[in-house]
Amino acid sequence: MKQQTEVKTLKEGKFVIIDDEPCTIVAVQHSKPGKHGAAKARVDAIGLFDGSKRSIVQPVDAKIYVPIVERKTAQVLSVAGTMAQLMDTSDYSTFELAIPEEFQDKVVPGSEVPYLTSMGKTKFSIRQ
Repeated sequence: MKQQTEVKTLKEGKFVIIDDEPCTIVAVQHSKPGKHGAAKARVDAIGLFDGSKRSIVQPVDAKIYVPIVERKTAQVLSVAGTMAQLMDTSDYSTFELAIPEEFQDKVVPGSEVPYLTSMGKTKFSIRQ
């Protein structure tokens, strides 16, 4: 899910959709090019799920989409290799998720882990 907002309301640490991918904003720069020119904003962001860097330049009064990112908690039911079967603690739905290498030791059956979901995609959000 997504909602619309103006570019001038974006801040570092918030989320934005660039190239149909939810991204975390790492830098926002505003500039007014001249006497009669409209102010522009350059937004640098990193993909939430793929980690690639993206950037856009748009007028500050232009509309842009912002993803609705939900932070949830799930209980680990089982671990099979690099896949974990999880159960959401709020609605008790079950799903599978690939475990990144850096979280292999933190994802054990019976433990609760935080995860992010946005635009139909899901990933672990374990802090290191």
